[in-house]
Amino acid sequence: MKESICNHKQEESLLKEEALNEPIKEPLCRKNGAENMAVRFSPPDISEAEINEVVDTLNSGWITTGPKTKLFESGIAGYAGTSKAVCLNSATAAMEMTLRLLGVGEGSEVITSAYTFSASASVIDHVGADIALVDTARASFQMDYDKLEKAITEKTKVIIPVDIAGVMCDYDRIFDIVNRKRSLFCPSNEIQKAFGRIIVLADAAHSFGARYKGKNSGEAADFTCFSFHAVKNLTTAEGGAVTWKDNEALDNEELYKEFMLLSLHGQSKDALAKTKPGSWEYDIIYPAYKANMTDISAAIGLAQLKRYPGILERRKEIINMYDNGLKNSIAESLRHYGEDFSSSGHLYLVRLIGRDEDFRNSAIDKMAQRGISVNVHYKPLPMHTAYKNLGFDIQDYPNSFDMYKNEITLPLHTLLTDTQVKYVIDTFREIIG
Repeated sequence: MKESICNHKQEESLLKEEALNEPIKEPLCRKNGAENMAVRFSPPDISEAEINEVVDTLNSGWITTGPKTKLFESGIAGYAGTSKAVCLNSATAAMEMTLRLLGVGEGSEVITSAYTFSASASVIDHVGADIALVDTARASFQMDYDKLEKAITEKTKVIIPVDIAGVMCDYDRIFDIVNRKRSLFCPSNEIQKAFGRIIVLADAAHSFGARYKGKNSGEAADFTCFSFHAVKNLTTAEGGAVTWKDNEALDNEELYKEFMLLSLHGQSKDALAKTKPGSWEYDIIYPAYKANMTDISAAIGLAQLKRYPGILERRKEIINMYDNGLKNSIAESLRHYGEDFSSSGHLYLVRLIGRDEDFRNSAIDKMAQRGISVNVHYKPLPMHTAYKNLGFDIQDYPNSFDMYKNEITLPLHTLLTDTQVKYVIDTFREIIG
């Protein structure tokens, strides 16, 4: 029997990530006459605007899903360029609810990348479908699209591409693949019939605000799921959203209502609707789930959304500083900007060319000793116990392992000063030689 994935693995990973955001309490030291700085990895950028929005919400008397959540949904849809958006309590919930809405379950198969965080694949396990992992292309953080095409079977219902670090995948290539494979597609419900092909569900946890060939993240894939976790560019503390492209065969309002049912126990009315005089009565259409966003979270998001253009611009400035500062070194960084694409600048991924895990891990320790918190994105899924227990072996994903073994993620957030960025660059160059 297939062993399901334990939630504590994800919680443990998040705790480790959040620990990296804690301020370093050791006294500052000096080396070669320079003062070492404490550089956190990814703290949330919270201003008075967010605080005032939350206070306003607390004073309003409405703190769970209500008017501010609905307003935030409109803002997300407008920013992404879509007709509708649904805000939920995480990107993980957004992906899982979307798979359930699409009728993906036992007997179905969903393909995603081996090089990603567990949520991209764990949601497939949650709905009872089979996980199919695809290796990255050589020297790439994205799936090998040739291998993706070969992985498709008659059971394949959905592909989950991963916009790692904020750089969107090659959606033109992905849609070419799913259209070529139409003859293999076997729909199992009316929504799947409306598509008539494999559905593309973007894990865009990192890419809110990115663009690809004239399209925003949120309107390139059939469905797109964003994360607003504490370490993301735009945060609601915990939260996420799903958007989707218009489909002539589907009613957007009906899709929205179905997401509401899925995320609030299958209730025919949400709490806001039930507060209207005489409107207490409701029905449970089916036993569903609890994944709604609160107005407290949405309040933070509304303030963040107003500030978001400036947040993206500052991230771009820091990326350009890193790119220029690491030239002519063994550090090879992911490209964030080009003629036909623009990243959200979520993570600064660096590979130490020609170096191995031991060298990378030693560099991480030395950076920590100098007061700089760094990270690794990601250990490929087949290296984790949960996925080993599901039968995956990292030897079948050599390119993913090669990307992982010498990858380091440098601090990238809008609380960094230019002086801190220069300190990270100078220290990193010194340590990697």
